[in-house]
Amino acid sequence: MSFFKIPRSLENGLYFFGNKRTTIDSEKFFDVYEQRIGKVIAKCPISDKITVDEIVNFANESQKVWGSMTPLERGNILRKAANIIRSHHKEIVEWEVRSNGKPIREAVLDISQSADTLDFFAGIAPQALLGNFFPLLNNKQAYTTREPFGVVGAIGAWNYPFQTAMWKIAPALAAGNAIVYKPSPFSPASPVLIGEILAAAGLPPNVYCVIQGEGETGQALVENKLIRKVSFTGSVATGQKIQESCARKSIKPCTLELGGKSALIICKDTSIDNAIAGSILANFFNQGQVCTNATRVFIHKDMINTFTQSLLVELDKLIVVGDPLDEKTNVGASINEEHLNKVIGFVESAKKEGATILRGGFRTKPKNVESGFYFEPCVIGNVTNEMKVAREEIFGAVMLLISYETEEEAIYHANNTDFGLAAGVFSNDLSKAHRIAQKLEAGTVYINTYNDCEIHVPFGGVKNSGIGRENSLSALLSYTQEKTVYINLNSKVDHGF
Repeated sequence: MSFFKIPRSLENGLYFFGNKRTTIDSEKFFDVYEQRIGKVIAKCPISDKITVDEIVNFANESQKVWGSMTPLERGNILRKAANIIRSHHKEIVEWEVRSNGKPIREAVLDISQSADTLDFFAGIAPQALLGNFFPLLNNKQAYTTREPFGVVGAIGAWNYPFQTAMWKIAPALAAGNAIVYKPSPFSPASPVLIGEILAAAGLPPNVYCVIQGEGETGQALVENKLIRKVSFTGSVATGQKIQESCARKSIKPCTLELGGKSALIICKDTSIDNAIAGSILANFFNQGQVCTNATRVFIHKDMINTFTQSLLVELDKLIVVGDPLDEKTNVGASINEEHLNKVIGFVESAKKEGATILRGGFRTKPKNVESGFYFEPCVIGNVTNEMKVAREEIFGAVMLLISYETEEEAIYHANNTDFGLAAGVFSNDLSKAHRIAQKLEAGTVYINTYNDCEIHVPFGGVKNSGIGRENSLSALLSYTQEKTVYINLNSKVDHGF
């Protein structure tokens, strides 16, 4: 299946409908970058409202066929897609690195989990969508069914373009929906490849479609009357607009996975080695472009000096910024020039507010790389929870060290944020760790680990970090509507008066 190899040109292939990679006519375009080299590799046409509506209509017609199939039949196609991913793992991984700039060692895991995601939802759907039966008095019965919404509109993030797309696509399809997917313009290619994989597995045409564009395209998708359910991953500001749109013209449910400003509490009884490992887990994967990252690391005042010294030594040994296609690289390229400068701006603001830059925080040029968007991972000390850098989402490889004295103080500051996506605690005392975890206001709390993510475990936030859950049975059910049916088995109907 040679068509799964990385295309040398993306000019004619960043849309997917009719079960083929294609393009559209448009007067507007956006530039597509390869982050590792910092250069434009394609110009992508932008969908206007007319194009969006046309493609949604295609999906709506195709959904009638897809939705009439049994969950087992749909699952067989999803399993075939999972096997295609595994068969072409190497090519897909390279595609993902070139689309996003992440290290190849991380992309390998992302693509593997994407195949597992298809298998998981294909496996649970036949049982989960059965509905329930209720025997009633007076020779009556009731039962419930789980039915697809119809067409789902999904808008994806740029930091995990293949993996998080699959988090939406797999449960939506397993539940019997069609899905129209709009990737981020910063990483538009991977979801198109997903379309080719699904088509090769036997998915009917137009059950999965990909459109491209920016905010106006997303708005047209969300506001289309045939879109009955919306799923979005991205910023709080955009999520708020989407939620408003979902309520303004019609009432439609939305799943929102938004930003975070997570906290990691290092208790005094934690070993230095574990504390360092935990803080690294919580900050530097994917160039720090991870929504759950605990940029705010709270360390007990009695250990912060030793912790800081040991952390800096360990990072100097571990961190390798370089070409994402090099297997030795563990920090790749930032998503684009604008975002790189934004992260550097946060570092500069911390310095102005009195914090100390202990490591990195600047643009760097790795060896054997001509150009690209590279940032030296940063550690900032003497941070207070009131600083801008501790209040706003950075979305970059910046770790903030904040000292605390009491458990109550650490919990208060950890929760003193509008976000609530994740949090963590490290302690040798599991009773204490459980106590702290119960008090942390977050959708996911990690104890003596960080950034674990399993497809069968729910994922999502509280407060401004979103509503609804990705992954697990919760995600599958969120792509269905529950219908109740009452049946009277009596031959004579009592009018009740």
